[in-house]
Amino acid sequence: MNGNWEPRIQRIALARRVLAVATTRVEGAWTAYIDVVPGIDHDLEFQDVLDSGDCLPEKVARVLFPEFEGPYAS
Repeated sequence: MNGNWEPRIQRIALARRVLAVATTRVEGAWTAYIDVVPGIDHDLEFQDVLDSGDCLPEKVARVLFPEFEGPYAS
């Protein structure tokens, strides 16, 4: 496994205080999460969504993040 692996992360604000975040995983799959955030700075808040957000259903995640391909890890 490559020790220099970095996840690809994208986010989309569904409202000022609702953030969806997608990320790739080291095994090649990807997943997306959603959570409420303070809505002050999404550049900082996205990590909280990855850490404790709810996993989005695959159909919803693929609509929100069409640029992500490959298997979805729910």
